[in-house]
Amino acid sequence: MGRGKKKVHPKTRTAAFKASEPSEIVEAPHSFVIHRGLTCPYITDLTLDFRRIMEPYTATNLREKRMNRIKDFVSLSSFFHVSHMGIFNKASTQLSFKVVRLPRGPSLTFKVHQFTLARDVISSSRQQMTDNDHFKHAPLVIMNNFSGDGKHLKLMATTFQNMFPSINLAQVNIGTIRRCVLFSYNPETKLVEMRHYSVQVVPVGLKRAVQKIVKGNVPNLGKCNEVVDFVTKDGYASESEAEDDEQSHVVLAQTLKSKGNLEDNKSSIKLHEIGPRLTMQLIKIEDGLLTGEVLYHDHVVKTEEEKETMRKLVEKKAKQKEQRKKEQAENRARNLKLKKDEQRAAKRAEEGHNDSDPEDDAEYYKEEVGEEPDEELFKMESKSSRKRPKLSGGMKFKNKRAKLDPKNKKANGKSNDYKDRKPKFDPKKSRKSK
Repeated sequence: MGRGKKKVHPKTRTAAFKASEPSEIVEAPHSFVIHRGLTCPYITDLTLDFRRIMEPYTATNLREKRMNRIKDFVSLSSFFHVSHMGIFNKASTQLSFKVVRLPRGPSLTFKVHQFTLARDVISSSRQQMTDNDHFKHAPLVIMNNFSGDGKHLKLMATTFQNMFPSINLAQVNIGTIRRCVLFSYNPETKLVEMRHYSVQVVPVGLKRAVQKIVKGNVPNLGKCNEVVDFVTKDGYASESEAEDDEQSHVVLAQTLKSKGNLEDNKSSIKLHEIGPRLTMQLIKIEDGLLTGEVLYHDHVVKTEEEKETMRKLVEKKAKQKEQRKKEQAENRARNLKLKKDEQRAAKRAEEGHNDSDPEDDAEYYKEEVGEEPDEELFKMESKSSRKRPKLSGGMKFKNKRAKLDPKNKKANGKSNDYKDRKPKFDPKKSRKSK
């Protein structure tokens, strides 16, 4: 049989795996999207739709159980380079959405006023655009109207931008920008509207028939004798298509893979909503990981004295928590020591040692006093063995007799000759003698 493969230590395997990853993937922000609270199929579908927005740098097939806690996901975040976590929490009265910066915060809590699933958005649109290739690259983030007064607006805008990888305009490949996410803030209602679109680039300056031929969407040409008839007659094209807006026309800096989009030519940018939709309101900003000082609250406004009181209360709770952890560690060590002593005493009782062991006494003296005991204080005595004494080679078996030397007539006052021994009693001989 051949030798098995040599096992690799988990730390070595993990380090090799991290070294093999390219720097772009390691530096990109990754995310976990989970749901907590009451079970609801619509919230589960909304969680899956939001994971589609965060692709490809998210755990799409993440399986969560009710027994999992937030700290379980936080402990795994460093290994998978996770920088943000989105949590949909379903309560009996409302739905909240929390965005957490790992591993130390801050934490933003939003109240979800309305939401629409991706399947409902796609089914309601006239022209449906769904392509799995669009989710191979991260979307473009567009921030609208986040320039108002207040530090909470800047922090909210920065958090939304940092959830997605940054784009270098000088080196970006335009063909990789296939989706965009829009965050729009309304200062009057204090609501944040989130929309998710698919980007389509179409060449302009061509007739509708030519555009259809370039795109590959050619209708039935049975009524035309030649292709020229189809090109010259616009009646064969769909009249329901509206003309492109001139504001959507751009000059391409690169040639795209899609047909007809060449460098230095005009093209039109079209957006198709693919969902989901979210309408939410910022309620609270916390300094730590879902716990800590409240930096902003929409409903409650506190004075500086109240803030200082709350800060002291948080510090007091943190100190009490550390003290409890220390006491628990000490109790755990003491219980472990008592358990070992009980096991040692039970073992000595089984072996029949009632007296204390000098070695254990010396160790106990050293732990309690902190000094080495004197040699005469715990004198090591030879332990009496309960084993049977070893027998000679010929006496190992009961039925065997010891071999005697016939030359020696007497040994220890007894006769060794067979003739000197008394004969056994024979009843036949006794009858003859009579």
